[in-house]
Amino acid sequence: MNYAPTHLPVIILYDLDRTWPLEDIDEILTLVKNLENDLLALGHPTQTVCLEDDKLEQAMAGCDPSRHIVFNWCEEVPGIPRSSALVARKLEELGFTFTGAGSQALQFSYDKPAVKEQLLKKRVPTPYWQVYPGTGVLDWDCFPAIVKPAFEHYSNGITQEAVVHTRSELLHRVALITETFRQPALIEDFISGREFHVSVVGNGKLKVLPIAEMDFSAIQEPSARLCTYDSKFVPASLDYQMIQLRLPASISPEEKQQLERLSIVAFRATNCRDYARLDIRQRNGIFYVLDVNPNADLSPDTSLAISAGMAGYSHGQFGSLLISLAARRHPAFFSQKKNPIRPVPAKQAVA
Repeated sequence: MNYAPTHLPVIILYDLDRTWPLEDIDEILTLVKNLENDLLALGHPTQTVCLEDDKLEQAMAGCDPSRHIVFNWCEEVPGIPRSSALVARKLEELGFTFTGAGSQALQFSYDKPAVKEQLLKKRVPTPYWQVYPGTGVLDWDCFPAIVKPAFEHYSNGITQEAVVHTRSELLHRVALITETFRQPALIEDFISGREFHVSVVGNGKLKVLPIAEMDFSAIQEPSARLCTYDSKFVPASLDYQMIQLRLPASISPEEKQQLERLSIVAFRATNCRDYARLDIRQRNGIFYVLDVNPNADLSPDTSLAISAGMAGYSHGQFGSLLISLAARRHPAFFSQKKNPIRPVPAKQAVA
């Protein structure tokens, strides 16, 4: 049989915690339904599977790894923090082909010190840092600094108080992080400068989507110009309201080239797959990679989705692109060199 991406039934796998506020549950269900409808309209046979506990095998019962491809939209196993890698590992054990990064890359991405070490090996600038486990001598004299949990994503633990200016503030913040999150604190040189979100798509030959800038101009204090947890997830917060997304970013051709090259090197260095978003800051003409986010949020209001839209992809078309990238790993396509896999096209080529 000759296959095309649309021939493989798609399973949208998403997580839902019934303890969430009702409005959050409704939002998730709406997003999933919209994506399902978009993929159906593009010709992908699509259904959804909701993961509400740690029983992924039961949730996927009736789905055939040889016939289905999984659109992995799970951030974690409900009730188990930092478990996106666990979802991927279980899908791998069950034999499913799925979109996004594999379990090892996802697990690695949570270890921020290890990621920074890997970036430096590839000569990718990243802020000077130190890991402090909560005991022993704290030898740090670079201020301002930012203190964050060493093994978190989604800006967990980052508030306006995360940036410290004195040793007493540093000691207080480190103690708060280690006690609250039960993990070491990561102390970094605070890069007070422009911040960019760079989305990379593909495998092998990579594409960089239009680059976004987080506009902090409404915030007067330089050390308060940071993406906190509230700025990402709490629309009623002042942080959320004062930071604007500028897309495309106003940068020179040389800066654009630097950002693209740096992002591609970092993407490959951390074994990202299909897509990722990189958070990068600029100081004195140097770009520093703050974080690498494999399987970054694909919700329509995120920088990644908006960048894809600017490149000509509707939300459904971008989902189709990711499915097509993953489909190249599906056994049904291994031997089909004469029938290349093509996603539903965007309105225009990716920049």
